[in-house]
Amino acid sequence: MTVPCDPRAVANLLLKEARARGHRVTNLKLQKLLFLCHAFYLVDTGRPLVRGSFEAWQYGPVHREAYDAFKRFGAKPITEDAERFDPVTGTRGSIALPADRTMLDAVQRVVQFYGSKSPGELVELTHAKDGPWDHVVSAATTSANMALKISDSVIAERFKYLWFGDKPNYKDKEPDEDAPLVA
Repeated sequence: MTVPCDPRAVANLLLKEARARGHRVTNLKLQKLLFLCHAFYLVDTGRPLVRGSFEAWQYGPVHREAYDAFKRFGAKPITEDAERFDPVTGTRGSIALPADRTMLDAVQRVVQFYGSKSPGELVELTHAKDGPWDHVVSAATTSANMALKISDSVIAERFKYLWFGDKPNYKDKEPDEDAPLVA
């Protein structure tokens, strides 16, 4: 088992699972699903699912490496998997999907439960008062946090608030992840 994983590999696994269930996934929706997978896995196992960190963007947590792999789709559904690029040879290739059963279960559970939700509903969920995203954005008003990183310790400590906090209403708005965060 390789933990933490390449976030693009987990994103590809999410996309595969979503496609199998008939769900269309945009980059915005993918970011929220990836965050939920990471958070559930982190809380369940005590280990991070993906390498790197999530950042608090205007419409919730975003993993920049996964975001960059799919940003060419804009707000349209993602139709291709992320690929790796070898700068030495200039070639692209597929990224191996994680095969660990615990990881697969986490991804399947998240897609089963949240895959049919709209991007706006997922944004609303990840903006819960006192949740990881809200904590980082609120703390940024009084302390420095480069790129508004959401640490694994904050996720583990505050993930429970995603169900119990107050949530802003984004159901009637179409989120634009490329818009700058104004905190």
